[in-house]
Amino acid sequence: MGDIQKSSNIVWHEAQVSRDMRENMNGHQGAVLWFTGLSGAGKSTLAHAVEERLHRMGVRTFVIDGDNVRHGLCADLSFSDADRVENIRRVGEVAKLFVQAGMLTLTAFISPFRADRNQVRHILGDDFIEVYCNTPLDVCESRDVKGLYKKARAGEIADFTGISSPYEAPEHAEISVNTGEDSLDDCVEQVLAYLQAKGVIGNV
Repeated sequence: MGDIQKSSNIVWHEAQVSRDMRENMNGHQGAVLWFTGLSGAGKSTLAHAVEERLHRMGVRTFVIDGDNVRHGLCADLSFSDADRVENIRRVGEVAKLFVQAGMLTLTAFISPFRADRNQVRHILGDDFIEVYCNTPLDVCESRDVKGLYKKARAGEIADFTGISSPYEAPEHAEISVNTGEDSLDDCVEQVLAYLQAKGVIGNV
């Protein structure tokens, strides 16, 4: 997409209702749980399971799903390298707005490149919590819920992560869950334990 041209006629407006005020009303901090991993690693499944548990605890949440944003916010983007970078940047900026609203935001994106995830980490700072859904390629491929790996192996999908395009695993993820072996409930508990230990949410 290249460098984004910004208008010189805009000024950041400070709201009278602050983030602290919203967080105090919510009873928890705002943050972003960024779920990353191969296709079939269980990112969306885990993100929605975590959200369901948090919702029952009274936490204000929202899941930004990789497929869903392609229907609206990023409908104009292709799957070229440049557009993939822009896709992740847009999501990072939207997630930042949700955090300012005091919400615990969950995102589920393959986001295969460390540079792209680091860009979002730069946007969000300490509010960024990387959750690596660590599932081996053979396990993800054996699931192949959408039939994408089969198409990629047949050469019907170009630049498919894990087959014809690399996935750069996080080196220092805040949370690493073994979604290939551990149960969904165990993975959810691991995420919640981290959030409680960091004081993002209270103990229940």
